[in-house]
Amino acid sequence: MRISPILFFLTILISFLLSCQSSDNSSDLKPSHVTITKENNQYQLMVNDKPYDVKGAGLSFVDGTNYKGLAEAGGNTFRTWNTDHIESVLDSAQKYNLMVAAGFELGKNLHDFDYTDTVAVAKQFEEVKKSIDKYKNHPNILCWVVGNEMNLFFDEKGGLKLVQPETYIALKEIVDYIKSVDPHHPVTTTFAGANKSHIDLALKHCPNLDFLGIQVYGDLIAIPAIIKKEKISMPLMITEFGPRGHWEMPSTEWGREIEETSAPKAAGMADRIQKGIERDSSGLIIGSFAFEWGQKQERTPTWYGMFNKSGEATARIDEMTKYWTGSYPSNRAPLTDSMKLDQRHAVSNIYLKPNNTYTAQVFVREPNGDPITYKWVMLKEVDERSDGGAFEKEPEKVDFKIVKNENGMLEFVAPEKTGDYRIFSYAYDGKGKVGNANIPFFVK
Repeated sequence: MRISPILFFLTILISFLLSCQSSDNSSDLKPSHVTITKENNQYQLMVNDKPYDVKGAGLSFVDGTNYKGLAEAGGNTFRTWNTDHIESVLDSAQKYNLMVAAGFELGKNLHDFDYTDTVAVAKQFEEVKKSIDKYKNHPNILCWVVGNEMNLFFDEKGGLKLVQPETYIALKEIVDYIKSVDPHHPVTTTFAGANKSHIDLALKHCPNLDFLGIQVYGDLIAIPAIIKKEKISMPLMITEFGPRGHWEMPSTEWGREIEETSAPKAAGMADRIQKGIERDSSGLIIGSFAFEWGQKQERTPTWYGMFNKSGEATARIDEMTKYWTGSYPSNRAPLTDSMKLDQRHAVSNIYLKPNNTYTAQVFVREPNGDPITYKWVMLKEVDERSDGGAFEKEPEKVDFKIVKNENGMLEFVAPEKTGDYRIFSYAYDGKGKVGNANIPFFVK
């Protein structure tokens, strides 16, 4: 049967219109209604009038996309820092029944963004508005996180100083807009630490924040004391916590930070969760997010990510699983307790001679009794160190001669070229879990 040209044209037109409708159905979505209530001096996050306990992790699309693993570990929420790949992010959240604390990346004084530049500020505002308008009805949005650690700004001596007041005037414009178009989701910004003068400056110019986002690492253990000392009375989320930060750890005498091995790193984080969050009696904490459900380079490739670059999970994921579900997973990661190089720990400031032979050793426990495979990698150190979580290039890999690699003991030849290096140990259980350790050293 021959189809007339008009009927054929109408068929194509209808198909096109239907495809357009299906590709952008944000107006048809029903948002989750999120509020913060207070009863008996305890703040509580509510989603669709039901108590919602955030079991969260930071998850950046660039650093990792294991949404399924987050859900399987007992997590129910993840936090983002920008709107990159947001379509895919929200699709995954919906697929795995996860809520999203959706982040907007704003300029920082730290990275030379000038909030007195009205043109740049207006452009930034318009970009945020577009995303708010497009995604405010998505059912998996939990809240908006506008800007990340905008208070992080250093003086000439390396201490923190106050940012431009215009920073928070610009933030207020964004927050006010969100509140005018979206009655369903609370709004916050995040602070590096919980410095009262920084929080006061923000609230002076942007008083409409629904809660505070506080980001602490080693200081997580002191959150109850910090809340009391700084006289914080607003509800708050711990929007980042994790291992002790590189600024909190000792350094070598040539200025390289010393990273904890993976077992004490995980155990320390678990202890801080218990003492800083679970035992807090302030009634202010309405959720927390572990950093980071992925892998990123910051001082080392293993410092902050709960996964390695090749995808294996570390012991910190086991601790988060226990925190969220009450039990460890059936298969736990190898526990790398310590590492030595030339019979010395990293704090000994280890100098090696070029082309000489040395030994490195890691001490690992395997909770499940699985056989362990050891891998050793040597890297140069970071050339340009990032600040405030900005991009940092992973250092160059160094080829070196291995004399013997057996049962956690490595015999190797030091590089010929003078300079600072770092040697890494990876202990694999063959079931997707890993234990990590590294030591910085200097060849001269």
